[in-house]
Amino acid sequence: MSPTSSKVWFVTGSSRGLGRHFVEAALSRGDRVAATARKSLIELVDTYGDAVLPLELDVTDKAAVFGAVEQAKEHFGRLDVIVNNAGYGLSGAVEEFTEQQLRDQFETNFFGPVWVTQAVLPYLREQGSGHIIQISSVAGLTGFLLGSGYCASKWALEGLSEALAQEVAGFGIKVTVVEPGGYATEGLTGGVAATPNPLYDGQRQALMDYVASVDFDDPAAAGPAILELADSPNPPLHVFFGQGYELVKQAYEDRLKTWADWQELSLKAI
Repeated sequence: MSPTSSKVWFVTGSSRGLGRHFVEAALSRGDRVAATARKSLIELVDTYGDAVLPLELDVTDKAAVFGAVEQAKEHFGRLDVIVNNAGYGLSGAVEEFTEQQLRDQFETNFFGPVWVTQAVLPYLREQGSGHIIQISSVAGLTGFLLGSGYCASKWALEGLSEALAQEVAGFGIKVTVVEPGGYATEGLTGGVAATPNPLYDGQRQALMDYVASVDFDDPAAAGPAILELADSPNPPLHVFFGQGYELVKQAYEDRLKTWADWQELSLKAI
């Protein structure tokens, strides 16, 4: 792929997990990438040279986000694929969370993508093209035991992105929300946990038993998948990465049945 036909990516959360696989997949085929993370990514330069622009970035810092996007645009001359991947998990019951834990969760998982999106839109509008890929989760489509804080942040991102897609379609900009299932990444053991209340210990054990029973997906497989998504001339608004379809399908079927069962009451509210 020649430099003139290659894509320019801006990827947050590039130091590990899915983000790292996204970056390396793009670079390996000849694309150019502005790779951002909270820590230095200088080792990528040793492998990929001028094709990568490593940027230290905390996505919760709005001014820094706008500065990083501007730097990437000036360095590469354009931006084609924006991947809002930075995020982390927050586990615990609703009554266990502190206010700060919930606010921090939204600052990274929701407001971070908002700031990146606001920063890139003027450039993408000027180009008349671009693809914003929001990395959500199956937890953005259905709730999970002891995952309410994380689920809430991803549900918010889902709603924002659906409206965003309608707002920017006329400018030639595409939006896709990727809902990964369970991947064998640091996200399984990392993240933040609320101070446990013993009353929820049974639920915690049940969750641990479930996690131990799951055959998680290989994160390396997500690299080629995102390349195919980025190359699609007609990308979907929503797409699963890995396993997740059957789980969410059942959740939506249950909702539709409940709404239908209670339609008589619903109509009384007219």
